[in-house]
Amino acid sequence: MMQNESGPILYHCPDARSLRCLWAVEEAGIDVELKLLKFPPRAFEPDYRAVNPLMTVPGWVEHGHLMTESAAICERIAEGTPLEVRRDEADYWAWRNWLHRSDATLTFPLAIMIRYTRVEPEERRLRQAVDDYKAFFGGRARSIEAALADGREWLAAGRFTIADIVIGYAAFLATTLGAGDVLGDATKEWLARCTAREGFRRARERQKG
Repeated sequence: MMQNESGPILYHCPDARSLRCLWAVEEAGIDVELKLLKFPPRAFEPDYRAVNPLMTVPGWVEHGHLMTESAAICERIAEGTPLEVRRDEADYWAWRNWLHRSDATLTFPLAIMIRYTRVEPEERRLRQAVDDYKAFFGGRARSIEAALADGREWLAAGRFTIADIVIGYAAFLATTLGAGDVLGDATKEWLARCTAREGFRRARERQKG
């Protein structure tokens, strides 16, 4: 496994799920070595298999250990910072649930949309699948709108945390896929706050290489 003795390595494709990790890095002020890959790595980056046999991004290498799940990597990055919600805080349980909802519930349908709009060759693209999974995402995105209905600025603990990063990425990705119209008004306003943050802007600038 590839390793960097001076600090973590983040393998990243622009605007892929690994953007969560790069955004968290920028918010936390952690030094990482960023390695940019072409998307999808399985098609364009054969040497990456030696690092991550799954051929997915993110890939996070630290002290010889590999992590491949974006929300888990964000948890690691948030340790000991205000991006983390501690167990003794009232919103701990909701915060933890948001972290896992980000991929299992919200990003999954968007991944199907990506496959059938960007990855598959033209003759294999399925408009019906795209429409169905857009609706699937819209139904589950109502949970964001419901959480924000009380006027809160951020999802948990009264401050910006990695819950906003991991869920915010899913909402941002939806807008790049033509699914932003299924987001509620409060969700759109919250997403605008997320993407206006300097950490998000730095992450997107840094991924340009």
